[in-house]
Amino acid sequence: MADRKALELISGQPDFLQFNDLACETAGGKVIFATDEWFAPARNLLKQEPPEFIASAFTEYGKWMDGWETRRKRRPGHDWCIIQLGVPGIIHGLDVDTSFFTGNYSPFVSVQAASLGEAPTLALEGDRIGKAASESQFQAVAMLHSELWEELIPVTELKPGYYDTCHNYFSTTYPSRVTHLRLNMYPDGGIARLRVYGVGQKDWSCVTTKDEVDLVALVNGGVCLGYSDAHYGHPRNMIGLGRSANMGDGWETARRLDRPKILEVDVNGILQVPGYEWAVLRLGHPGVISQIEIDTNHFKGNFPDSCKIEACLLTPEEEREYISGRWSSDPGKKWRVILPPQKLKAHHRHFYSGDLLALSGPVSHMRLVIAPDGGVSRLRLWGLQPLVHCPCTPGWKPLMTAIICSNWHNA
Repeated sequence: MADRKALELISGQPDFLQFNDLACETAGGKVIFATDEWFAPARNLLKQEPPEFIASAFTEYGKWMDGWETRRKRRPGHDWCIIQLGVPGIIHGLDVDTSFFTGNYSPFVSVQAASLGEAPTLALEGDRIGKAASESQFQAVAMLHSELWEELIPVTELKPGYYDTCHNYFSTTYPSRVTHLRLNMYPDGGIARLRVYGVGQKDWSCVTTKDEVDLVALVNGGVCLGYSDAHYGHPRNMIGLGRSANMGDGWETARRLDRPKILEVDVNGILQVPGYEWAVLRLGHPGVISQIEIDTNHFKGNFPDSCKIEACLLTPEEEREYISGRWSSDPGKKWRVILPPQKLKAHHRHFYSGDLLALSGPVSHMRLVIAPDGGVSRLRLWGLQPLVHCPCTPGWKPLMTAIICSNWHNA
């Protein structure tokens, strides 16, 4: 089959954009405090869909905007909000999107971060347009001492929300797990979206070796590391919460142009095509797969004809080697098929387990291959985290601990 190499990100776009948006509303993210929401509520920051502009849309408070916009400040201070991440984790980068805020965008921004052991009881409910934080809300949020949180992004000038300047990208090397962010606007204005790209971090010490979990789930630390095509939807959508809301909440490729003019099938009813598409994901924790779910929910006229799944066990060093090669080669011959080609159905949940799976030990990475193209809404890999022997310390330990040991391959 003709392979397609991993797509390069559009020029000027950072690599962290393929990670998960830990603050998105579909991942459970929410705004729990905002100083002011006069023109547009802060919850818009976390919408999954791109911002839109409707020229004729107005509210009784002014122009309707698809983002967070505060009134023109006429008192001391600046505007800010507190965001509770839907999935706590390690943040690799942010996109402060000012789309359509051209004469009303916030001139400067900064972002602070914290890891709170207990979630605050703060909440914003109902229609927030035309409102500002009450005195009691200010008193409640003061208990968080958010002005003292660690700085992720220092005070930085933003660009206006025109097509070619609206995405303000910021890389970060903050090493600690984050649960909450404080987004500061200086002094006021509007921001369309805040995307917080990173990898979820689960406390695996609370999971026993007998607990079966979805090892690739967003909430468990799964992440997409590469793909061949994402024309209509990114592969990271497949590991999101629940079932997909629509086709946009899944992975969908463009139609391949190398499809035969006349299609034929083999004895199993699988189309014989020269090309395919693929996506590589790293599991949140290495494990032994016991059941696979592939859901084509909402993909009725554009589901893949067939799929297969390959998997391997990689050390961090090996992963970096594959990433540098854009997953286009297999120098160590690591990949093995754990689910042979399977015919898929439209708008259907497919489950595979038992004799259908060719399993031979724990895996840390998987590659979903679809032929010839199409869309998958959700991917679930249910399994167990194993214990292995590592010579560095006596006894058995979780695989995640052993795999980073320099002596692991000699164990």
